[in-house]
Amino acid sequence: MELETIRFEVRDGIAWIRFHRPEKLNAMNSQVLAELEQALASCEGEESIRSVVLAGNEKAFIAGADIGPYAKADVNQALQMGTFTMNVQERLADLPRPTIAAISGFALGGGLEIALCCDFRLAAENAVLGLPEITLGIIPGGGGTQRLPRLIGLGPATEMLFLGTTIKADRALALGLVSGVYPQDQLASEAEKLAKRLAKLPPVALKACKTSMRTGLSAGLKEGLRTELAAFSMLFGTLDQKEGMAAFLEKRKAQFIGK
Repeated sequence: MELETIRFEVRDGIAWIRFHRPEKLNAMNSQVLAELEQALASCEGEESIRSVVLAGNEKAFIAGADIGPYAKADVNQALQMGTFTMNVQERLADLPRPTIAAISGFALGGGLEIALCCDFRLAAENAVLGLPEITLGIIPGGGGTQRLPRLIGLGPATEMLFLGTTIKADRALALGLVSGVYPQDQLASEAEKLAKRLAKLPPVALKACKTSMRTGLSAGLKEGLRTELAAFSMLFGTLDQKEGMAAFLEKRKAQFIGK
């Protein structure tokens, strides 16, 4: 796949999506979002892909949105751009594969919102995270006001959102915003280690688990419980369930095939 602002490759069942606008600290624009959507479509359509890692470069995961196109936008234009952004981000959040954001350097505004759409977030020691939109006279438009409080709680999220403050990796770890902090030169290998671990797990069950979690968070407990029960029951019709339980009883490692 030939893309300008994203580098996409698949190795050993892991898809790597690397944002590549180094001259702009990987700032998002319509082209980045469109190419991210193309990469996500490739991940959806290829069963051999078992997990996905999103990353930037040493200086920035994504340093925010490219403000230029927004500066002169009117209400309708902002709605159109925001709708497109949200659609791409929801596609990432709903991706039927486990996703990992490997955050080095800046993850601000839309960059942090992209990371919040992922199932796991790992950070390098130089990571700086925040939603500073309030300092521009706006608020986050890609899910930041919704996903951040659900992840770290209302108090810390209010501080970040109302004041536009940024936090460093150690604070993000303490808040549960990221699940691990590593030296910058070890971040990619740690992300790959986690991706490989996820790739060995049963993909149908992982998808069912992700769907159940997201349903409960968005629709409420009762609907989430119904979704969970339906998915739990369905998995007993898969070959992976038979293999997983047989391997447990036979005291050997399971070999999951995704069926």
